[in-house]
Amino acid sequence: MLDKVLKVALVGNPNVGKSVVFCRLTGSYAVVSNYPGTTVDVSRGTVELHGKHFEVIDTPGTISLLPSSEDEQVSRDILFSSADIIVQVADAKNLVRSLLLSSELMELGLPMVLVLNMTDEAKDRGIKIDKELLSRELGISVVETVATTGFGINELKKKIVSAKVPISPKIFSSDVEQGISSICPQNSAQKVCKPIATQLLAGQNDAIKYFENNNIKVVGKSVEKLNKKVPAAEFSYKLFKARNDFALSVVSRVEKNVKLPASSFLSKAGSLSMSPILGYFIVCLVLFVMYKFVGQFGAGFLVNLLEKKVFAVYVNPFFVDLISALSLPQIIRDFFIGKFGVITMALTYAFAIIMPIVATFFLFFGVLEDSGYLPRLSLMLDKLMKFVGLNGKAVLPMMLGLGCGTMATLTSRILETKRERFLVILLLALGVPCSAQLGVVLGLLGGLSFKVTAIWFMSVFSSLVFVGLLANKLVPGKPSPFILEVPPLRMPMISNILIKVYMRMLWYLKEAVPLFILGTVILFTLDKIGALLVLQKLASPVIVGFLGLPAETTGNFIMGFLRRDYGAAGFFIMAKNGLLSHAQIAVSAVIITLFLPCIAQFFITVREKGWKLALSIMLFVFTYAILFGGALNFAIKLLKIL
Repeated sequence: MLDKVLKVALVGNPNVGKSVVFCRLTGSYAVVSNYPGTTVDVSRGTVELHGKHFEVIDTPGTISLLPSSEDEQVSRDILFSSADIIVQVADAKNLVRSLLLSSELMELGLPMVLVLNMTDEAKDRGIKIDKELLSRELGISVVETVATTGFGINELKKKIVSAKVPISPKIFSSDVEQGISSICPQNSAQKVCKPIATQLLAGQNDAIKYFENNNIKVVGKSVEKLNKKVPAAEFSYKLFKARNDFALSVVSRVEKNVKLPASSFLSKAGSLSMSPILGYFIVCLVLFVMYKFVGQFGAGFLVNLLEKKVFAVYVNPFFVDLISALSLPQIIRDFFIGKFGVITMALTYAFAIIMPIVATFFLFFGVLEDSGYLPRLSLMLDKLMKFVGLNGKAVLPMMLGLGCGTMATLTSRILETKRERFLVILLLALGVPCSAQLGVVLGLLGGLSFKVTAIWFMSVFSSLVFVGLLANKLVPGKPSPFILEVPPLRMPMISNILIKVYMRMLWYLKEAVPLFILGTVILFTLDKIGALLVLQKLASPVIVGFLGLPAETTGNFIMGFLRRDYGAAGFFIMAKNGLLSHAQIAVSAVIITLFLPCIAQFFITVREKGWKLALSIMLFVFTYAILFGGALNFAIKLLKIL
């Protein structure tokens, strides 16, 4: 009989390096970013250690087993139902916060290992931890690691195999212990009874599902009776205070702080990036550099190189000659090398136009992630986000939306309330372009005057603010408190960045390119059956009369729903061929940015919010984009801006 595959749950606070440890342990890739919220769906991988097989589960970041968001709920559910071994990844710079979670994990009665990650950064801050003493205090193995370099990972693998069950610390007051004992008597056979009991007494009523069916009614009545004496909020506070006192007590014995010399350049730069005045200047500088690198170098130099000197001279002529030489029906030749040909349009768009733009954006975004700048951006934009009923934490999915709107929609789960998640999903659908679309739009604007780019930026920005303010007024509720740990600014690791770019480019090739081909086939079919002309005529009063665009742009909007970047690429080609004026480029860039999100993001929105709400969001976004585009067209003509 084969040995049982033990499940190892990687658990820890957000931004402590769980995903990097996961990658080091399993050799599998999970998106590794220097900000919380990257791990939304659960990643799994397998590893063989000393002849034993383990399944490693990378859980979402959690502050406490008393969940305040969907992410934390997922982590709690895994721990309560399927974990065999716990590996807690802790930030060595913030041991108190990590031990708060440790005190909860130790109550589960599972073998456990504590990983003190980022010990290099702790030492840079003058923090020294006696890991041997900490191991004795907790009754478990403690391993020091620097996951980004691999330091300590081999020792961690050994400790997982020999993981020990910790002795649950007796830290609660007598009244709290009595409340727990009334639900979990000493002879209770119920699995993880004590942590479930604390959940229930603290108001997490859904935790009752973990009790055996024949005990649910009895437990429910006991909890109700106890909460009449001690309200859930008061019980929750007593739990937190006891755990916090425990964590502070342990840290006072195992941690020492030594005096350091003057702060380093990166430390000073990190502080300046959050200063009230200079911090905003740095934000503008970062956006300007992104525009130059992605919009001009990627969409200008690299696109021209590939499109005009590779595809136009070598690739397309080769396939045109090859297919023309074959005795094929005209419709087959048109399918591959015609106006809407798979080779001449789909592959040219995918590899010569969009791929270099996407690659440069992924590279730039990877540097921002790995350097630790994104949390600073959250702090700088916290006040702005409060205007639309959100807080700085919402910047994280919004910024991730610049990578992929689909993943960003999933990442909205890190927000505490349903109201905040709805607002973020709405704004993502409205005006946050994904990396592929943003790159193409920057390329579309890159060769024009700065005035056109400014019109596009102000239109999209003002739309996000206006719709956010409106939604904030109409959707009931208040924003949750904003608490975010800011990691130190660090030099980006080239290896990390290249891995991210490589994996994201694989995603592009596997997910995006087939959709480009599908989109081209749809356009080809619509063109051959005459439906494209019919659609152009039907849309002409709006496209031509109201928006001031050529009728041919109808196809671009159709493609924009399949792939937002594909629709933008259609405008890019038309602009390069001189078919759009500067005013039309400005209007089309704004509309395609505000236009419907791609079909993948739509289905993820359905999954997160249901069909009714998803369709309502889509209808609103479509209507707003058209109305705003028409108003912008009218304003440009009236004021003669362009």
